[in-house]
Parts: sequence; C-alpha cells; structure tokens
Amino acid sequence: MTMELCDRPATELRQEIQDGHLGARELLAAHIERIARCNPDVNALVTLDLDAAMAEAARADERQARGEPLGLLHGLPMVHKDCFATQGMRTTQGSPLYRDFVPTVSSLLVQREQAAGAITLGKSNIPEFCAGSHTVNTLFGATRNPYDLRRSAGGSSGGAAAALACGMAALADGSDMGGSLRNPASFCNVVGLRPSPGRVPQWPTLNPYNLLTVVGPMGRTVGDVALLLAAMAGPDARDPMSIEQDPALFLGSLEGGVAGSRVAFAPTWGGLPTDPAVTQVIEAQASVLEAMGAQVSRACPDFSDADHAFQTLRGVAFDLAYGELADRHPDAFKPAIHWNIGVGREAGGSDIARAEKARAALFQQMHGFMQSHDFLVGAVSQVPPFPVEWEHVQEIAGTPMGNYIDWMRSGYYLSLTGLPAISVPCGFTADGLPVGLQIVGRYRQERALLAFAHAFEQAVPCRHRLPPLLAGL
Repeated sequence: MTMELCDRPATELRQEIQDGHLGARELLAAHIERIARCNPDVNALVTLDLDAAMAEAARADERQARGEPLGLLHGLPMVHKDCFATQGMRTTQGSPLYRDFVPTVSSLLVQREQAAGAITLGKSNIPEFCAGSHTVNTLFGATRNPYDLRRSAGGSSGGAAAALACGMAALADGSDMGGSLRNPASFCNVVGLRPSPGRVPQWPTLNPYNLLTVVGPMGRTVGDVALLLAAMAGPDARDPMSIEQDPALFLGSLEGGVAGSRVAFAPTWGGLPTDPAVTQVIEAQASVLEAMGAQVSRACPDFSDADHAFQTLRGVAFDLAYGELADRHPDAFKPAIHWNIGVGREAGGSDIARAEKARAALFQQMHGFMQSHDFLVGAVSQVPPFPVEWEHVQEIAGTPMGNYIDWMRSGYYLSLTGLPAISVPCGFTADGLPVGLQIVGRYRQERALLAFAHAFEQAVPCRHRLPPLLAGL
C-alpha cells in the first residue's frame, strides 16, 4: 500500500495530507523506497540528500500539527532540474566543469517551490548544459526510459520525466527552449507544460530578454502541472518579461468548458518527416477530440521560415551563455555545443535581423490563425523513444537530419510562436513506447489550455499504464 502512494497524482496526495490522512514523512519514505528500487536502472536522479529531505518533512509535519497554514505544495517530494541552482546542493549543469559546484543561493524557481512547501529530494539528470533532447552526459551517463530501458528518456528534462514516470517524485520542474519540457514528457508518458514566456520568471539569468527559453512544470497529470504552475508563476521585478497576473487563476477545478472548441489538427505540422509509428497514434486522436465535442479541422500555420530563425536565435543564446567558457575549456564541451556557439558567432547583423523578422511574422500569423481556432494540436516528437546509445536521431522516415536538433522541429517550431504548449500522453506504439499529443493554446491562455488538456487526459487515460519496471511492486 505504501508503494502505491508514489503512483498517485500530486493533487490527491496533497489533499490526503491536508485532510490529515497522510504525513509528509510517510509520503517521503515511500518515495525514498521507490528511488532505491528504480533509480539504479533508470539513472534519473544524480544528486540526492535524503537526510535533509526527511528533516524537512519532519518540520512540515510539525508545522501542520501546530495548525500553521499549508503551502500549495506542502509535503510533496519533488526534484529540481540540474541546471537550476540549489543552495547547499550540488548543481552540475551536466558538465565536469561543475562537478563539485555548490551554489550559495537558489534560483527563484527553486525558492518558490520550497516556499510553497515542496520537499526537495535532489537533482534530475540533464544533457550537458541542457543541449539536446537526449539526456546523457560524461559526468553521470544516460537516463534510460522507464518503459524500455534500452531507449532514451528524451531531454533535456529527461531525468525529471523519468523520475515522475517511475514514481520517484511527485512533481518536477524543467526548462524548454526547443521542446525540453514536452519531448521527455512524451517519451515517458507524463505531462510537461511549456508556459508562455514570462509566465514563470527566471532569476538569475544572463539573458533576461530571451523569449525562447522558459521554465515550467512537469507532473503525472494535467492537474498536477496546474498545481505546480500556480506555485511557480507570478511576477518578479528581476525578470523584465514576467507577467503581471495572479497565479491563483491556475487553481480550482479544470472540469468543463471544452465542448465546441475549435481545434486545428496538424498531426505532422504541415508535413514534417514523422515516424509512421508516431503518426498512427496521433491520427487516432482526431476521433477522440471529436468525441469530446470539439470541432476538428485539418489546418496548420506556415512554418517555412522557422528553421533559420530558430537556429540563428538559439546560436546567439548559446554564444551568450557558454561562448567565453567554451573558449577557456574547449575540450570540456561536446561538439554540438561548439557548433551552436559557432552558429551564433557567424550570424551577422543581417542574419539576426532576418531571424527576428521571421519570428515577428510567425507571431502575427499565429495571432490571426488562432482567431479561428481555440487550439492547435499535433505530435510532440517526430519519433518514438530511440535507442539510448544514439547521440541523436540521424534520419526520420528516410529523411536525413542535418544536425542534433533537426529532429525536434515539432518542438522548436512552436517555441518560436510564443504560445503555451503542453504534452499530454495519448497512446503507445505497437512496441509499447509512449507517444504524446502536443496541444497549443492561445496567447497567454494557459488556464484554457490546461482545462482542454485535462478533458483530453480524461478521454485517453494513458497514465494508468505504468512502466514495466514497476511490475511486481
């Protein structure tokens, strides 16, 4: 019975704690047991401080016993992505350069999660400096997919997604530039939300005006993601992009209000090369959406200028973040990051202007497109989870991929739009590999997006299919 706690939604666990039926220490003990069982095989969590976690859980139970107000995340065990600074806990960025780095101050995101009552278990694995959608680095090795240990868990928030799928944490955070919250969620049968830029403020950061990279929540259900978003979101004066809106709007019931929604169905995002196993699962969702009462039509925006725009703007961001460090320690960076930095350095003013012009045009196009559609849906990833030994996907359905992120166009096209997007489990391939549906909402309309995603989740309850790794527990 104790082990089953780890597979329940965080919202249910939070209610059990509030009602006095479950203690923070009891819940944490169950998760520690699950970590001992699963992490050696999956390698999702790379730094743990379970003694500190148990001490914090004891303090949480004591606060509740005294009748003190409970935070939104009171008593819920969670993990932080290893790119987020955690005071007093190693933060490596997945790089040997930061093997022993222990920050003295936590990032704002971690501060808010802990202030809301979350119990920090440790850090989740990432690719080196979050570069790429396959979680592997020379410091800790690869994170394996809980549904098939021979496969990738995706990335860059792959450790977070795998930990959630195994029940090693109730909640997890992540970041997303080109799909890093959505891709691993799709690969691991969990939920990942890419919020609107500024919805969750970022501090500290070298690039506060970066609209491509966002931070956001991951969970086993849409309701869990909404709960964590409510704890993460809200303005902060140190982030000039932060949205001035009360995060409490993400609390409360997500039921109802989806019948009649106008849905643009774009399974391959206008003809991107997509593995037939993925296409088969995604195509089946059209009838699900119609059964929900949605008005489904096949339509897709024009993403023809998106590749140059994303590659250029990503390259500039990588040069800003890692260029000087890579110059000082060239052997400590994988070739893909040197390539990204090079793209940024080689981009002249005209290239950057062209990229910004294309991004602006895409934003305006999306604004017009979403006037006649409430949601846009399609595949999260163009491939199912691939062999863990691969560095990245080399080709899809016979089409070669030119670099290590070309296979994630289905993710980074949507990043450029500035619209919120969520990955929700929608089925499995014939080989038992998870596939996620990407649902894109209107500008800054995360609440409506979450409600629609929740309704879809109820119609396709894939989350109840646990990884084979948990068989017999």
